[in-house]
Amino acid sequence: MLDWLRNLWIAVITVAEALWVTLRRWLSTYQPRRRTFTEVYEFPEKPAILRPRFRGFHRYDLTSCIACGRCARDCPVSCIYIDRERVPGRKGFRVKSFVIDYSKCMFCGFCTENCPVDCIFMGQTYDLSAYSRDGCIVDFAKLPTEIAWGYGRLTPTAVVLSKFVLQPVDEGPQQ
Repeated sequence: MLDWLRNLWIAVITVAEALWVTLRRWLSTYQPRRRTFTEVYEFPEKPAILRPRFRGFHRYDLTSCIACGRCARDCPVSCIYIDRERVPGRKGFRVKSFVIDYSKCMFCGFCTENCPVDCIFMGQTYDLSAYSRDGCIVDFAKLPTEIAWGYGRLTPTAVVLSKFVLQPVDEGPQQ
């Protein structure tokens, strides 16, 4: 019992010391004239300023993808799922679905580096809000081509509407 009370006392002292360090740092850097974060970035009204190498939601070109699966193999968290089928009378595969689960994706960009035909890029879209995890799962093969390739904006509405599309929107490269 005495050891338990000693451990409890050490835990309380440790937390108090950490809070004191945080409070001391906050008081030394506090500037009353500095605006708050929400005054600087008025997000819904003014979009955030993005740097050129910003890694946002992917852009994917279904028209040039050869379904090699290299992006799915290189993904460290295994959030890319490719379903493909062989097309009779033609070389290569046809992409049936190209799904990225953004609830797992860490936006590292490894999937974009080794693509042999450069069909996947990191985009500039940063807001894909959803009320359920199903809204974080994007099938790029069923999105309209202009949205998937980045000419249009990837929105939650487009993701929901793509759930009702049964076939891919494009046949892929004609080889």
